[in-house]
This record gives sequence, C-alpha cells and structure tokens, in this order.
Amino acid sequence: MTKPVLSARAFLVRGLLAGLLAGFAAFLVAHQVGEPSVERAITLEEAGDAGHSHDGASHDGDESAHTHDEGGTVVSRSNQRTWGLATGTLAVGLALGGLVALVSAAVVGRLGRLTPGQSTAVVAAVGFVAVALVPFLKYPANPPAVGSAETIGDRTGYYFVFQLISLLVAVAVVALAARLWEAIGAFEAVVAAAAAYVVVMVVAGVLMPTVNEVGDFPADTLWFFRRASLFTLATLWAVLGVAITGMVRSLGERSRVDAQRRELAASL
Repeated sequence: MTKPVLSARAFLVRGLLAGLLAGFAAFLVAHQVGEPSVERAITLEEAGDAGHSHDGASHDGDESAHTHDEGGTVVSRSNQRTWGLATGTLAVGLALGGLVALVSAAVVGRLGRLTPGQSTAVVAAVGFVAVALVPFLKYPANPPAVGSAETIGDRTGYYFVFQLISLLVAVAVVALAARLWEAIGAFEAVVAAAAAYVVVMVVAGVLMPTVNEVGDFPADTLWFFRRASLFTLATLWAVLGVAITGMVRSLGERSRVDAQRRELAASL
C-alpha cells in the first residue's frame, strides 16, 4: 500500500526546503540592504557620537556585536556580515519552514473548504502578520549604538511577550473565522476575525510598555536600518509562503489525482 501523499512528513520536507530558500533570500536582502546601515551605526558608536554605554544586540538578531567577548575572542565584521549573517538567516528560515509546514499539515481540512495549498497560504500570511509584522510595529529593531545595556533584558522580554500575545490572538481569531464561515459567509467571517485581531492588539499595544531609547541617534540612519530590517522579514516570510504554498498545492493535486484513480479502480 502506498503512503498517503498528504502526510506530515511530506509537509515537513517541503517546509524545510522552502525555509532554506527563504533564509538564503533573506540573507541577500540583509547583506545588500541592511548592512550599510549597520556599518554607519557602528561607525557612530565607535566615534562616540551616539552616546555612552550602548549595547549592540537587538531582539530579532538584526543588530550585530562587533566587539570581543569575555574570553577575548574577536569576531570580525567581515565574518559577521557574511558567514555569520548567512548562518543566522538560514537557521531561522529552516526553523520557520518546519513550523509553518507542521501547522499547515495540522489545519488541512479544518479551515472551511480551503484546499491544502490555500490553507497553507493562510498559515504563512497569518504567521507573517502575527509573528513578524505586528510585533515589529510595537518594538522595532534597533541598530548598534541604540539602547542601554541595562535595559536589554526588559526590552527583549517586552518583545517576546507581545509576540506571544499576537500569536495567541491570531490563532483565536482564525478559529473564530472558521466557526463563523458557514454561519455568516466567508467574507464576513474574515472581516470579523480581522477586526477582532486589530482591536485586541491595539489594546495590548497601548497597555504594553513603550521603549524609547533612541536619544540623539541620527534619524535617517535609524529609519534606513529599521526599513531594511522590515524588508528582510518580509522577504523571509514572502519567499517561505510562496514556496511552501506552491509545493503543497502540487502535493494536493497529486493527492486528488491518486484519490480519483483509487475510486476508478474500485468502481471497475
């Protein structure tokens, strides 16, 4: 007997492949678009123009340490912006690809009449909004020379708490939309769920602490860095979503054809 085409393993393999591709695309964007802003920020920090005692790490990994650690091991900027950056983006891509694939496999048949490819696209889109976009809007990435080393623990905690809230609310509103689908229609269900998500996240954003440690850091450098960070996140999720949706769509077509063949064979 042949193995089922739409299996969790099949989803996972395709998710990892899509994640690898997305990680490489994110590396290219981060290296070409983001690194110039990082270099300018490091130059300001080393010149002392950005203030005193700043840390060089961000909550989402876009900031890069450019000094040595406690053991005295020097990590060169050349390695950080090439192999280090590539390793980080590929690792994140693989992890996200695996998670999106497993969630997509779990929701097949549970989102109304959506096909496997369509439900996978929904998972990827919701993941980008809930995990990347909305948390970024509340707690955007900071370049080196921005932020106090004394508050990095608090800032990181705020970011992950807000990200967790966003993810839980997103899961809840997707479940709400699935329940309302048959009762009020697909369009109305999506609008109601989206509105509920926006309302809850606006309230959560107002209640969560605000971080403002920019100081006199140049506004244009900060803007370019944050824009590049958002471009990198969008590239990662867009490539991941398109790639895994295409692969799962092909997988779904194979599953449908196999089912039709079995039905034909059984009827003979």
